[in-house]
Amino acid sequence: MLVLLPPSETKADGGDGPPLDLDSLAFPELTPVRRKLAEALVDLAADVPASLTALGITERQADEVARNTELWTSPTMPGLRRYTGVLYDALDLKSFRKPALEKAKRRLAVASALFGVVSGTDRIPAYRLSGGSSLPALGTIRSLWKPTLEPVLRGIDGLVVDLRSGTYAALAKLRPDAVTVRVVTEDAAGNRTTVSHFNKAYKGKLAAVLARSPRDPSTVDQLLTVVSRAGLRVERTGEYSLELLTGD
Repeated sequence: MLVLLPPSETKADGGDGPPLDLDSLAFPELTPVRRKLAEALVDLAADVPASLTALGITERQADEVARNTELWTSPTMPGLRRYTGVLYDALDLKSFRKPALEKAKRRLAVASALFGVVSGTDRIPAYRLSGGSSLPALGTIRSLWKPTLEPVLRGIDGLVVDLRSGTYAALAKLRPDAVTVRVVTEDAAGNRTTVSHFNKAYKGKLAAVLARSPRDPSTVDQLLTVVSRAGLRVERTGEYSLELLTGD
């Protein structure tokens, strides 16, 4: 089983690993596009105003451009520790004991505008680039990734659980039998809506459940059993689609 998580705009600082080595990352088929994007991002970082525009950030976030300047030289850390925010707080990787942590590293991967997809153990630096961005020298991130990333992700064996956000799902389609999960909040009248904060938090909770599961579920029914036994409310809404309800 592989669970695909969305990334986060925020990244942890620092790291204790060596500088970025693209050849060490999982899914080596993605290396040429990764290298092209990394080189373009570093070149763009030399022009701060152009970087701010391309990245969709303000002058108060100029330190994000500085991160891109140091992309090849800054320290690295495993992807699952680099990304931060609501989803990753809910995942709470720090609470995992060693056996669960090893499963998480194997079962969880993160979608990435810069790297396409990052495995749990891939060592990456802090950076700033979003899936909806467009770089002056290369065009849109989507146009760059789709031809290369899509066949790689569609070729993953076993059960795939897609928790990516819409922006990152647009970078590459998965197999038709990949399981999609919609997080919904139900009001007193029974109406269901998606609330951003709860969406991220519950995806993190779901990822933690799946990472800790004693066995890898291989079917949707087995997946439902694992999630339900963990106390989360989940309903099947299609052959390969689920709704995860927030609240008790």
